Amino acid sequence: MSKSTVEALQHFDSPTISNAVEQFHVRTRNEGFVNGSVRCIFPQMPPRAGYAVTARVRTSSTPMSGRCYYDRMDWWLYLQTIPAPRFVVLQDVDHVPGVGALVGEVHAAICTAFQCSALLTNAAVRDLPGVLRTGLQMFAGSVAVSHSYAHIVDFGEPVEVGGLQIKPGTLLHGDQHGVVGIPADIAGQVPKVAGDLLASEKALIDFCQSSQFSHATLSERIHMLSRKMGIPGGELER
Repeated sequence: MSKSTVEALQHFDSPTISNAVEQFHVRTRNEGFVNGSVRCIFPQMPPRAGYAVTARVRTSSTPMSGRCYYDRMDWWLYLQTIPAPRFVVLQDVDHVPGVGALVGEVHAAICTAFQCSALLTNAAVRDLPGVLRTGLQMFAGSVAVSHSYAHIVDFGEPVEVGGLQIKPGTLLHGDQHGVVGIPADIAGQVPKVAGDLLASEKALIDFCQSSQFSHATLSERIHMLSRKMGIPGGELER
């Protein structure tokens, strides 16, 4: 993917990106995004896009290696095999995820040094003020006070977070609304489609705020926008 495409994707919010992906009919509308079990930690940050760097973690039991919870040089070497910008994805495979937090201020500082723009995990995170200062966006299942026995189990394999199955290198987009995956074969076309959809939506919103607004013309405008968005039955989803 060209750098300009990734940068262009970050000009749109995640709902618009999701709507744009729907136009290509490459998947059903109830898949391709993270569910509500994961929330955005820093909703004030702008949208982020990047390529998934995947790992599985545990926090409730001691690591077999006995290493420090962020001392995994093999993990940092693997991370560099995925193109920047990078979107770190950690699946907590404990029976009860989030007992402790792998990612805090130290881990976030290292991640941003390696050009990671965001983190997605069903686990817990901590050190929020310090992480915010690093600029790393985080989407997490919870917040914890301790790192407990947080450690990386393995990495570089497919994972699942918030109902979204993610392979290494998957292009992800996230903001205050959540995270959505963008199929590689259509990613280059998504920014233009997203822009067109926003223009159509703005026209409808402007109409609603104009003196020409009426029930009859609203029905016509909604049907026009619904057809453009490919929504059956002429009913808008947002």
